[in-house]
Amino acid sequence: MTDPVDCDIRQTLDRISSQMRRNYSESLREINLYVGQDNLLYRLWLGDGVTQMQLCEHLKCEPPTVTNMVKSLEQNGFIYRKRDEQDARIMRIYLTDKGKELEKPVENKWKEQQEKLLHSISKEDRLILRQLMHQMESNIV
Repeated sequence: MTDPVDCDIRQTLDRISSQMRRNYSESLREINLYVGQDNLLYRLWLGDGVTQMQLCEHLKCEPPTVTNMVKSLEQNGFIYRKRDEQDARIMRIYLTDKGKELEKPVENKWKEQQEKLLHSISKEDRLILRQLMHQMESNIV
């Protein structure tokens, strides 16, 4: 028989994850983004001019997924593609001014979600929670 406490932990994590994703998705829609696109943009805010393969590695997703994200972000005017000057076979991705302007709004959305999730949890409990979550993550990797 399954331990009810263990089962409740898993179900609670599922509910938290689902609700956070819904909340964050709705929040990003306010600035014309979808979940995942924020992480792609984040990589470009660290330094643009990267290839789609580098984005695949950063996002840990398949090339078709990144291709679709790039197309959508390009259509919305947040990024553009340009051939590499040394190797014309390589296409590099750059932020437009409009894409650069999204950095602060996205950062604010991240902070809002984090504050909402953690607002009633003490600093000490957050440290314990972080440790436990790292342990859980290492258990499943």
